[in-house]
Amino acid sequence: MEAGLVEPRGEKKGRLYHLSAATCRRLGEKAAYVRQRGFEPLQQEQMILQFAGKHGKITRAEAADLCKLGARQTGHLLARLVKAKKLNLHGTRKGAWYELRS
Repeated sequence: MEAGLVEPRGEKKGRLYHLSAATCRRLGEKAAYVRQRGFEPLQQEQMILQFAGKHGKITRAEAADLCKLGARQTGHLLARLVKAKKLNLHGTRKGAWYELRS
């Protein structure tokens, strides 16, 4: 990391490392950086909203799998969508699910 060859993504146990943009550029693999880096928060939100729209609802586990996020990050993302009044939360704990707000 100190040399700028890799960048961290995630926190604590879920932390991953991928090649930095500069490293990918030097290797002639500019698109590889975007593929490795994953989706940005706005893209993740849109993916969750589209999934909920197509399937009627989404669970935390489905959102985590869809966005390739850990449980904590997924929880924060879904809470942000509820706070923004884009999703409604139904149920609690493991039985909780989210639907598009009408």
